[in-house]
Amino acid sequence: MAISSLAEEYANLSDAEVLARSRREPAFFAVLVRRYEAPLLRRAKVVLRSPEDAEEAVQDAFTKMYLYADKYHPQEGASFSSWAYTILNRVAYTKYRSRKQEWEAVAHPEPEYLEAMPDRGVHFIEDLTIRDEVLAALSKLPETAARLLRLQFIEGKSQEEIAAAENLSVPAVKTRVHRAKKEFAKVYDEQRYE
Repeated sequence: MAISSLAEEYANLSDAEVLARSRREPAFFAVLVRRYEAPLLRRAKVVLRSPEDAEEAVQDAFTKMYLYADKYHPQEGASFSSWAYTILNRVAYTKYRSRKQEWEAVAHPEPEYLEAMPDRGVHFIEDLTIRDEVLAALSKLPETAARLLRLQFIEGKSQEEIAAAENLSVPAVKTRVHRAKKEFAKVYDEQRYE
């Protein structure tokens, strides 16, 4: 059966039904690919900023969805699309971290230059599935670290505004935000593999 005829014939089936059917008949997974390929690719391009890396991340995400289809269980308030985006975000974030390590191996800027650079990963927080994971990680941080990260990355406050609000100097804010980001990365990584 051709992919287009599959898509037309099963247009009324939910994503969960198509996924369940694809476990018995692998050709049905093409229906999900057709439904989600374009939006997942757009999301991956936002995270990775490279069309080639984005395409690879989407392919890897679909492979994981297919291989772990038995792990998907519909839950109230959570749809197949949120599961799919969570998988894509994890794949893309892992790829981003790998690429970042490659970039850092080539260039070793001084720490003060790193602090002055805008945080390129801030945009990922806009996605609701990632936002939930971020908020869960923030809740596990010490109160001061979590507050500083919330002020800068969620509320969008400048370091000068944070310094004024917290009665700190700007260099102290920079140092504390830097430490808080390290703590956050550790907690976030640990919770992803729990």
